Amino acid sequence: MNLRQDIRLPDVGRLLKRAAPAGRGKRAQERVVNRELVGLKVGASHIAAAQVVNNGSPELVRIARRPIGEGIVVGGEVKNSAALGAALADFFSQNDLPKSSVRLGVANNRIGVRAFEIRGVSDEAQLANAIRFRAQELLPIPLEEAVLDYHVLSHIVDDMGEEMWRILLVVAHRDLIDRYVEACDTAGIGLVGIDLEAFGLLRGLAAPNHASGEGETSALVGVSLDHDRSTFAVSDGRVCEFARVLNWGGERLTEAIAEAVPLPALEADAAKRSLSLEDPTIRPRGLDGEQVERALTAVRSELRSFARELVSSLHFYQSQPDSLPIGEIVLTGGTSQLPGLAEEIGRVVGVGVRVADPLARVQAPPDFAASPDHGSIAVAIGLGIEE
Repeated sequence: MNLRQDIRLPDVGRLLKRAAPAGRGKRAQERVVNRELVGLKVGASHIAAAQVVNNGSPELVRIARRPIGEGIVVGGEVKNSAALGAALADFFSQNDLPKSSVRLGVANNRIGVRAFEIRGVSDEAQLANAIRFRAQELLPIPLEEAVLDYHVLSHIVDDMGEEMWRILLVVAHRDLIDRYVEACDTAGIGLVGIDLEAFGLLRGLAAPNHASGEGETSALVGVSLDHDRSTFAVSDGRVCEFARVLNWGGERLTEAIAEAVPLPALEADAAKRSLSLEDPTIRPRGLDGEQVERALTAVRSELRSFARELVSSLHFYQSQPDSLPIGEIVLTGGTSQLPGLAEEIGRVVGVGVRVADPLARVQAPPDFAASPDHGSIAVAIGLGIEE
């Protein structure tokens, strides 16, 4: 297994009848290289996919995006596998997407990423057993109810001759993964891997060995702002060191506008898409100047609340051993397209914040037209990249 490419939960592979011992990550040289992949992101409001050919520099073949029925997926969990399977089957058919090599992204608070150290272990067989034992101590659920994978962040021998392994452990509730697998089976989709959205996010934002402009080693922070949740991930330029899912999404802005103006939910959502924090003179259709001012005040207040959550996550990351200074925060996702949002968050966080170019890592077709909707495709593109 190699986090620079993907984390494929090995027990998920077993569910798909692709054998891998429980709790063991594949060595990099054993990993199958997928020349063509469809990265698939399933959210609460939309399905997004990106077909990528990986032959040297990743080449984007096509992207697709469509709304999904309310309540099918909530907070990153599948609530109706049959409905999701039907939606995926229609989505792949309508957009002429190949079903044979699909990498699915998942993001949920019931998926955890933990870093820890193991000492006194000399070989990989012992290491795997030690990790499973340590996982039993860390997990809030029985081991048989979880799927695990791990990556060795570092392996050193100290001055006393003792070996020390620094491990990144990924843990997911088995039932959460089962529902996604069931939906993909219903749609006839052949999964070659299940990846954390956090890793797809980072892969889509920067090539390995990212560094600050001054050449100093610094952490890249990626944040995907989705409908009902946001994915927060930190990379040292080689691997993801820290990730979490925040219970905040663009619907919070819609709710804030609906309450402040006030407006029905659908009208508030339409107003959100037309607002500008950069130019308060821009008026969404149907709103007068006073209503626009109330809407902008509500949006700024909600963004400041979210920014404080980001600060809390950054502080937690930097409390970890060997954490890096923060170089910048890069935003993606549909909500990131709100003009002035990055600057508003940056004022609270205190570091540079910018909106990502979702096509930065891929060669796009010559006739490919840029669109504001492409922000919601960035994670799908990252899921399709094989480095």
